[in-house]
Amino acid sequence: MRISHLPVAASLRELGAEIQPQSSLAELTSLGIGGTTDRLLIRRYENFPDIIRLLDDGGVPHRLLGGGTNLLVADGELPWVVLQLPPPHPGVSVEGDLAFADAAADLGGMVTFCARHDLGGMEGLIGVPGSVGGALRMNAGAYGMQIGSYVREVQLYRHASRSLETLRDDDIRFDYRHTSFAPEDIMLRVTLQLPARPYRDIIAAIRVCNEKRRASQPLNEKSAGCIFKNPPGASAGRMFEELGLKGFRVGGAMVSHRHANFFVNAGGATCADMLALIEAVRKRVFGAYGVHLDNEVILWQN
Repeated sequence: MRISHLPVAASLRELGAEIQPQSSLAELTSLGIGGTTDRLLIRRYENFPDIIRLLDDGGVPHRLLGGGTNLLVADGELPWVVLQLPPPHPGVSVEGDLAFADAAADLGGMVTFCARHDLGGMEGLIGVPGSVGGALRMNAGAYGMQIGSYVREVQLYRHASRSLETLRDDDIRFDYRHTSFAPEDIMLRVTLQLPARPYRDIIAAIRVCNEKRRASQPLNEKSAGCIFKNPPGASAGRMFEELGLKGFRVGGAMVSHRHANFFVNAGGATCADMLALIEAVRKRVFGAYGVHLDNEVILWQN
């Protein structure tokens, strides 16, 4: 979608939104897949309600793009504009055992910043790519921990009320790779309460997690992380291995040889290729095990 020449464009610029025409989402997502649309960089969080109101009143459909690391986007000209919060540097501060992070801050950068202040608990997230907001929305976790355990407060734009709100931890439900935030809610800042740990112990734990990731994940290939959620009491990746699906491909989309629940862009993959691979693997698993797999990757389709 192109908004550069629409009447709403001038008002958006007055509110501090920078319009970047015809951005390629293939260049902004870890899978390297996605079509083109105009992108709005929003530098003033307090203007979110007015910006969304302008877009809605002007009939301009929109979606928020975070780090683009758990996302599969449709090909071609996209029918909505993309909103994005520019990543701050560092976007994190600490007071006692509390860490305050902008949603657009880099997740790994936040973990290491907190480690330097002897605050741990999130070592398992150090190798998870993406933004703090993306991790918060999906309750990201690894190696027995999840970010929701440490959340004490979230500042967000609430689409239902069209206003900025602050939620306490007991206002939010955190489940496995799922939260109670509405799809249209936009995370802006989060407050985490973290356990005190010596820096050297945190770094040692981070090294262990990094070694496990390097040994088991295709870190140098284009992927969106795990494609499917693990079903209760089972491992999706292990089922794919048992079915001999490593290396199985549709067009340029392929099941990773290193981690079977990572589907990679092996070269020139389209969204259609990846969707076909996802559906083929889902059907194979259901036929063999009677288990229906739910997506962990988020789909942006036209």
